[in-house]
Amino acid sequence: MILRPESSADRAAIHSLTQLAFQGHPHSDGSEPRIIDALRDAKALTISIVAELEGQIVGHAAFSPVEWNSQPGWFGLGPVSVHPELQGRGIGQKLIDSGLEQLRVIGASGCVVMGDPAYYGRFGFKQDARFTYPGVPAEYFTVLVWDEPDQQAGDVRYHPAFG
Repeated sequence: MILRPESSADRAAIHSLTQLAFQGHPHSDGSEPRIIDALRDAKALTISIVAELEGQIVGHAAFSPVEWNSQPGWFGLGPVSVHPELQGRGIGQKLIDSGLEQLRVIGASGCVVMGDPAYYGRFGFKQDARFTYPGVPAEYFTVLVWDEPDQQAGDVRYHPAFG
């Protein structure tokens, strides 16, 4: 398996993979493929990594800027997709590790994610009361901080592509 930045030729494969990966997921409304397409069209995909196995795209992770208290350098992780037949084999972990390392290299202050705290906790994401996302239980919105911000709290705003 190789990890690499997405290319323009990967767009349809990423869309299909994301649709398949989230199909029937209890916490999905099916919008994930549209979100990735809209982020790409708006030039808001800071990092878009694919996992390729035997010439097929089997995983994808997206990272895009978020707004928090007008402080620069904050990003959101997601959506992350892995082919259902290959989930649980570490593909998602490798994609996320790679993307987080790329964010560190570009000097990101930190990254937020909405999802299972047990899963994302293994990457260092933790609940932090300074970072809030209305409408989501606080335990499912976590942050990984590299550049410690001031102590003020505020809502995180994702790109409009997230709807």
